Order: sequence, then structure tokens, then C-alpha cells
Amino acid sequence: MSSRPEHVNPPEIFYGEDEAAKYRKSSRMIAVQAQMSQRAIELLMLPQGEPALLLDIGAGTGLSGSELTEEGHTWIGVDISRAMLEQAVDRGVEGDLAEADIGHGLFFRPGTFDGAISVSVLQWLCHIYKNEHVPKRRLRKFFQSLFNCLSPGARAVFQFYPETPAQIELIVAAAMECGFSGGLVVDYPNSKKAKKYFLCLSAGVSAYKPEALGTGPRNAGEGVKYTEMKRREARTKKRRGIKGTREWIDRKKTSQRNRGLEVRRDSKYTGRRRRRAFG
Repeated sequence: MSSRPEHVNPPEIFYGEDEAAKYRKSSRMIAVQAQMSQRAIELLMLPQGEPALLLDIGAGTGLSGSELTEEGHTWIGVDISRAMLEQAVDRGVEGDLAEADIGHGLFFRPGTFDGAISVSVLQWLCHIYKNEHVPKRRLRKFFQSLFNCLSPGARAVFQFYPETPAQIELIVAAAMECGFSGGLVVDYPNSKKAKKYFLCLSAGVSAYKPEALGTGPRNAGEGVKYTEMKRREARTKKRRGIKGTREWIDRKKTSQRNRGLEVRRDSKYTGRRRRRAFG
């Protein structure tokens, strides 16, 4: 069987109930999704301390959306897999969700979003699953509708897994034809294990040029280490606080209250560790 899921089945079938359950339970998948989402959010280069309304393209089980919530942003997620979205609902994510095939174009009003992120989605649009599927046409329809629903100058960041250079060229050309500026950022380009592709776009002409990770002299070899990535993860955890602590709970409750959600009242027991039961 092919190691690339897009060769197996269309996304709405591949990401059925069994695969969706893996994204709910697998600590490895959760960690990878969180890491890619955090990097995508960083590449958006949003103003510090200013909550934004963001679009999560290929929201899946809401793992990327949870990272957006942690950063204080409001978000709406779209995905083609009903099973994945049902898992997101069961997880109680704080974003709104919609089932849609992005190859048909997005359906939001012009200028709705302050930015967009996407993890492991774009490569699916390069494959033909139905007679009417034409990759170039589907990519252009998607990018044109995305350009329309972003506010002027807003940015979109896509982490994706290209199969060939021709596939990269097809995706980038489609985006540029629809009015976007920007380009490709490749983190850790000399490492087979850590190498990651990000398409960083701006809705209109912009000097937006984010820097790639792992391109300095110390990272020139194939045996790239994860020290820089670990330091970044540590800084993120320090900024957010440790999950489950009172600080983390208070911040999450505040976010939920701001969205009009009902939350439990605060008490002196908030965030207190329970004693382990023995016997």
C-alpha cells in the first residue's frame, strides 16, 4: 500500500471513522499536528495581543483550531470529512465548523477573515478522484475564493506535503494567478526527517517574507538536531502556561466567556490537584 494517503482514497473516504478516531487518540498525531499548527500561526505574523478571526482549512478533529484558541483567536473550520468534524464536536472545540469540499470554492462573505492556516491539505487538490476533477481548475477556484474572503493584506499559511517539484509549481502558480503574493518557505531543507514545506501567502502585494528554520551554517548537514525546535516549544509552553494549572484554566475560561459560552464558576479549588486514591 502507498505511504501517501492521497493515493489510497479521496479524503472524505480515507478520513472515515477509523482514521478520525486515530486523530483523537494518537499522542504522536496530536503532537505533530500541534507542532505544524504552531509554526503556521507563527508564520502568519499576526500583531501580538490582537485577537483575530481566522479560517482553519482542513480543520479535521479540531487540533489546529485548539492551537488557535490557545493563542486567543476566534476561528471557523472547514473540512470535507464528516467523521473528522464529528470528532471535533465531541472534543468540544471552541470554533465553528462546516463540512465542505474546498475544491468547489469557499462560501464566506468578502473580507471575512483576518488570516487562514491549513495543515496537510493542499496536496489533496492535486489528485483526480472524480471525472470532473481537474487539479488546476480546483486549485484556482479554491485560491480565488480564499482571496475574496480574506481582508485586504491578510495572510494565509499552508503546511503541505508535495510529491514532486511539478506539484509545487502547480500550487504556487494557481495562488499567484488569483492575486496572492508570497512564496514557499522550507524549514530544515537539508534534513530528510525535519524538512517541512509552508506556502506563505498575502492577499495582495506585500513585503511579507517570513524566514525558514534550520537554514543557518549549524544546520547545513543531514543530521540536523531538534534543539532549535525544542527551544521554541519550551518558549511556547512558558508563554501559555502548563496545561491543567490554574493559570491555564483561568485563561481558557476567559476565552470561553468572551465567546458567550457557559463555564463553571471559579473557586479556591480551581486547578488544584486531586489526591490519588489507593486501595
